[in-house]
Amino acid sequence: MLSPDRIASRHRDGQRDDWDSNDTAEDGLDIDKLISIFRRQWRVGLVAIVAAVVVAALYVFTAVPMYTSAASVLIDRSNSEIVNQLSTIGSMVDDEASVLSQVELLKSDTIALAVVSKLKLADDPAFLNNANSPLSSVIGFVRSLFDVSSWFAAEKPLIDETEARTRQAVGIILDNLSVVRAGRSYVLQIGYTSRSAEQAAYIANALADAYLLDKLNSKYDATRRASDWLQERIDELKLKALESDFAVQKFRGENGLVAADGKLITDQQLSELNSALIVAQAETAKAAARYDRIKSIIDAGRTDAIVTDVLESSISNDLRKKFLEASKMEAEISSRLGPNHIQAVRLRSEMREFERLMFEELGRIAESYQSEVTVAQSRESALRQSVKEAQGVSAIAGETQVQLRELERTAETYRNLYQTFLQRFQEATQQQSFPITEARVISRATPPTAPSHPRKSLVLALSIVLGGALGAGLGAFREFRDRFFRTGDQVREALGLEFLGTVPLVAIEPYKIGPNDSEHPRNIRKVNSINNYVVDHPLSMFAETLRSAKIAIDLSVKENRAKVIGIVSTLPGEGKSTVAVNFAELLAMQGARTLLIDSDLRNPGATRAIGRNAEAGLLEALIDNRPVRDLLLLNQKTKLAFLPAVVTRRVPHSSELLASPAMNAIIETAKTGFDYIVLDLPPLGPVVDARAIASRVDSFIYVIEWGNTSRKAVKSILASDMEVYDKCAGVVLNKVDEDKMKLYRAYGSSEYYSSRYLSYYRED
Repeated sequence: MLSPDRIASRHRDGQRDDWDSNDTAEDGLDIDKLISIFRRQWRVGLVAIVAAVVVAALYVFTAVPMYTSAASVLIDRSNSEIVNQLSTIGSMVDDEASVLSQVELLKSDTIALAVVSKLKLADDPAFLNNANSPLSSVIGFVRSLFDVSSWFAAEKPLIDETEARTRQAVGIILDNLSVVRAGRSYVLQIGYTSRSAEQAAYIANALADAYLLDKLNSKYDATRRASDWLQERIDELKLKALESDFAVQKFRGENGLVAADGKLITDQQLSELNSALIVAQAETAKAAARYDRIKSIIDAGRTDAIVTDVLESSISNDLRKKFLEASKMEAEISSRLGPNHIQAVRLRSEMREFERLMFEELGRIAESYQSEVTVAQSRESALRQSVKEAQGVSAIAGETQVQLRELERTAETYRNLYQTFLQRFQEATQQQSFPITEARVISRATPPTAPSHPRKSLVLALSIVLGGALGAGLGAFREFRDRFFRTGDQVREALGLEFLGTVPLVAIEPYKIGPNDSEHPRNIRKVNSINNYVVDHPLSMFAETLRSAKIAIDLSVKENRAKVIGIVSTLPGEGKSTVAVNFAELLAMQGARTLLIDSDLRNPGATRAIGRNAEAGLLEALIDNRPVRDLLLLNQKTKLAFLPAVVTRRVPHSSELLASPAMNAIIETAKTGFDYIVLDLPPLGPVVDARAIASRVDSFIYVIEWGNTSRKAVKSILASDMEVYDKCAGVVLNKVDEDKMKLYRAYGSSEYYSSRYLSYYRED
């Protein structure tokens, strides 16, 4: 392939940088290109649309009308709330997934089988034979042909005829059933399609009724199964609860864990002993305090101290009373008669006796206090020992009580489970006897008044759309497969070579494509001879293109000497010989001394065109060393000198002859007598002759047949011979169909304005 750097280099050498930068299309959608593609491929699209419309029309007029009737079912959550009020089990919330699950339930075999059984459709031959339309039968037959899995499946088991009819009826129901959810609501539309409007209506209603009945049956079965299971679990839990309670009582008896009011006897005893110990300790402290108080009074010898028991003692009160009376009398006597009076002395003696007796009474009270202290201490000690013993018993009972509590928890768990399951069993029994379903029919199906299939307008519109899409696809494929040269921009972009112009398609009289001349394409010009076209039409587009080629060669070869010009092509039949002859004649007509050499020693097209009567030519000059001037043919009108190639035998070493010193000598000799030496060279694709003589050629003109030679082939050939590529002055597109060329004209290109050039071209 040609290197992009090499192509860019050719652009820079030709000083076309400004053109490329200005002509570069903006990124995005190329509207002009799409319009051009539409102009080229609209016929393909129209044919596809017409074909699709014809097929759709045939279907519309031959299809059997089908009727669709629908019933609406509401998944009513209010009914489930009624059930919830009767029990605590509750029902499942109808979320998105559950609603879609109801749709699949309606499409299941269970509902269809219920309808078949209720309406006895398996025994209805009219339903079994006429349910499907002819089109669906054809589609089913074709589908069965392409069902590869059925080819290798095992032999089908034999089934009963009744079962086979039932399966067929179920299949028909499912094939013609449609279930659609109405938006985001809880409404399901159950539709059925049939040839008969009445049949569509009653089957749709039967489907809705079967769905409701299935919901009731499923709920009844579920609650019945739940009741049976709960009954088994209740019996089991009842036994477990009894066993666990018995284990608790047995463990209590074995370990002496007797309880009263929910507490163990040992715990109650320990609590009572602790309370009694606390009271005993308080009484001991109280008795000890009283004893210490009275003892301190005795030790101090105080008779006036107040002690509770002394105040309560009658003896002490009498002695104190007598003491006070004696003291009063002693004071009176001592004041009247003197302290030494015998009566005063006697009274003081009595007072001392009274004091002694009061101290003795106080001592007796102290002894009673001491006895109370001793008794309280003994009682406290006994209670403390009892508490210690009770604590030991309680500790042992606490260790055993851990196991007891585990047994009690187990028993409590079984009792709770038993109560819970018993309650659920009662609720399930209530639901089983309460026939409520979460769905209801809100709209019954009625026989439709108009067929639902086929929808003629929709089918026709869809056929137009599909036909247009098919046509667009075919047109796009044709565009993708169009790998030929159509415009000068393609030449510049693909090859990086100068585009010299186009040569219109010219036919030679007589020219017939069909049975009569009227079938000529209107753009093809009919002439008597194309070899002298530029001579007969000097102002034509053909001649102007060759003048453009001459200017390109003159600019590429700037030395003031004779120029050797090679005319080449990629494949045979592209018209290079015609271009070579007319180009040489154009040069000669403009006054330049021109020599045309037919260098195609395998297929000398130029010789057949203008030198049919020649008897010798280039081969004789190369092999027999005959003088070239004796072999030249001269056109008296244009003064063109022509060296033919008369091939009377196969020449396998033609490339060696063209690269030989003899050929070099012929060219060097011709340079002395001619300004232009035009070589009609063999095509580059099949032979290497042009490559062999490329070093002696100053410039090449590359001829490409318009719409027939692929770009890949040209690029591949030029990539294999860079010397020809480097010396190429430009490309001429030959055999251009001008009517088709209009379809490839891009806005702003030279081809776009070709119609405005016609005023400068004169064919006659």
